[in-house]
Amino acid sequence: MESLPAAEVLLSGRSDRLDDDLLGRLAEHPLDSIETEYPHHVGAVDGPENPERPSDRHPVFYGCFDWHSAVHSHWALVRQLRLVEDHPDREAIVDSIEARLTETNVDRECERFDEDPTFEKAYGWAWLLHLAAELDRWDDARADAWRATLSPLEDTIVDLVHTEFLTDERPFRVGTHGNTAFALHCVFDYARSVGDRSLETAACETATAMYADDADYPISYEPLGWDFLSPALTEADLMRRVYDPDEFAAWLDGFLSGVAEPPVDLPIDPLSVGEDPEDGVALHYVGLNLSRAWSLAGVADDLDDHPAVPALEATAGRHATAGLEQAFTDDYAGAHWLSSFALYLLTRNEGGIGCR
Repeated sequence: MESLPAAEVLLSGRSDRLDDDLLGRLAEHPLDSIETEYPHHVGAVDGPENPERPSDRHPVFYGCFDWHSAVHSHWALVRQLRLVEDHPDREAIVDSIEARLTETNVDRECERFDEDPTFEKAYGWAWLLHLAAELDRWDDARADAWRATLSPLEDTIVDLVHTEFLTDERPFRVGTHGNTAFALHCVFDYARSVGDRSLETAACETATAMYADDADYPISYEPLGWDFLSPALTEADLMRRVYDPDEFAAWLDGFLSGVAEPPVDLPIDPLSVGEDPEDGVALHYVGLNLSRAWSLAGVADDLDDHPAVPALEATAGRHATAGLEQAFTDDYAGAHWLSSFALYLLTRNEGGIGCR
């Protein structure tokens, strides 16, 4: 982008800070990518010579290179419609979604989980719940119709979360799709958004069992490989949802011991990605900058007058600026997913994220 707002604006998480230029950028790549069938990844990269097209296997969520990116791109577009009544791309977004979101197509999506109940566990499931919750929050007749159409798949995913995810005995502490803490905080936000107390309680029990005793996390070891999530900060972002502010502050002091007392030691800096990275997976670092920013900002929001707040906010601002400077790349390796991460950061205080 040619210019970015000040860090405090980026971290405000409010949609009224987004101008038409930024809204156009946030919609452009998801709108294009959700209808881009190839290249497509489902365990391996396939092409048009394969016997079954992605649009046959997944007639709603076939674009964006992979299923989970197609799902969160739909979430990003729906969220923009909910938050910005006069969105410049409203008609195009509506037409695109309505062309695929039909009862027949959703039934086929459900069949995929009958064939393989572990498909897209749990990252894709997490984003599907975000999409359903976004439709639930939007007071609009079209959103009600879309939610009703999507509901069989939503119900399928909720059942799988109960039986195949919340029953896991140990977390995956990775910085990529398998990260347990990220999926758990999406489950939390969904449950609290739609008022599913049973799911919220189960998610709380799982999070507590997995993470309550964690201490002295070596955050300076990150990133691990091509992370797009910080295992440490994503865990902290989860636990702020589990605990009340005082409990969370006490837990955080033990988990990241460098933040307990001034001078605060938070040894992480934004990751640099060249203008033309040779390996598209390097663009994961752009996503890492964005997800670190929203995690740091969310943690700071819940700490009140904790001595770490200024350092957390300053570090969040640096990561937000670095991430947004490269989030709107035209390289499809990043274009098919980074706009969703940018929107998550820029609208994190507009409901459905970090719900209490």
